[in-house]
Amino acid sequence: MAATVAAEPPPAGAVRYADASLADLLPSVLAALGVQGEPNPLGLTNTESVVVLLVDGLGWNLLQANGGIAPTLHGMSGRSLTAGFPTTTATSLASLGTGLPCGEHGIMGYTTRIDGLDEPINWLRWQGSSSGVNLLDPLVPEQVQPRPTAFERAERAGVEVSVVSSYAFRGSGLTRAVLRGGNYLPVMTAADTIAEVARAARGPRPSLIYCYTGDLDLVGHGFGCASQAWEVQLALVDRAVELLAERLPVAARLLVTADHGMVDVPDHAKIDYDTEPALSEGVELIAGEARMRYLHVAPERVEEVQERWRSRVGDQFAVLTRAEAVGRGWFGPSVTPVAYGRIGDLVVVSTTEAAIVRSKAEHGLMQLRGHHGALTDDELLVPLIER
Repeated sequence: MAATVAAEPPPAGAVRYADASLADLLPSVLAALGVQGEPNPLGLTNTESVVVLLVDGLGWNLLQANGGIAPTLHGMSGRSLTAGFPTTTATSLASLGTGLPCGEHGIMGYTTRIDGLDEPINWLRWQGSSSGVNLLDPLVPEQVQPRPTAFERAERAGVEVSVVSSYAFRGSGLTRAVLRGGNYLPVMTAADTIAEVARAARGPRPSLIYCYTGDLDLVGHGFGCASQAWEVQLALVDRAVELLAERLPVAARLLVTADHGMVDVPDHAKIDYDTEPALSEGVELIAGEARMRYLHVAPERVEEVQERWRSRVGDQFAVLTRAEAVGRGWFGPSVTPVAYGRIGDLVVVSTTEAAIVRSKAEHGLMQLRGHHGALTDDELLVPLIER
């Protein structure tokens, strides 16, 4: 059925690049640590030791709505930043680690088209998205993303850098591409994570310790961010932050942030690309994720496909051309030719609770309750909390 009202695209400038975005965090931290030449758009004051804890999936709006469950986090001084676009982990970690919007670092989503492959790449796994083929050899991470990371820049300036994260991510493609530099300290649980971060914070100064935890995002995807399981996990995160803060040296600054928020998508709001010929007709390759899709289309069919998608889902999704999305600044103030080619000819972004799922090609992802990727405030806004 044709849509009667077109979805309003998210506003231009929704992402506050070079002002208050996730990409601005580590450059500001480095400036506060005395690294010359780094901008400080967040206005962080000088310090000798900083711990940056990234809680995957901890959206600003979710935290504000659940303050009673997270009294430690809610009681600290905080403000919101914007993640980048798309609001997804691979893109956000790349923006955090490099200090660049995705238009410059090139990690443009959960999955994207890449030259030389006949399937999208899954950037989190550094694999073919459907085949699962390991792509570390043909796509050397340090060459795919050659810009120096914030950790490398800090090391060169004499800052002691530690990266505290799961054993599973040590040496991964994404780690090598956007989080390389410093000493990688592998951990398994919240307990050894807290102990390892506290130990590193008592070491030489100036120091930067980055720590990642993914359990909240995992629970949110599986059970939804309105579930009891999510609330319990948030309480555990809050307690972990309290325990960590108690063990840090007084002079060490603790910053807590996130890579994106999350929204729950009910089953009735899932639109199945794999069973609707009106959506797949004319599309050569589809990438992205459920709330933000890239459609790659033959040049002569872009207008036709755009009109068909607008007719089918235009009251729930903004359906923009690549040029329109780039022109709105969603990918940053500048977009390299390589990054430009990874954006779909059409960019489809949810403006409601709806999602584009794939029952055949992405059966596991289709079952998820919690999703992100679009530009609603629930997905875009992330905290910057300081102790």
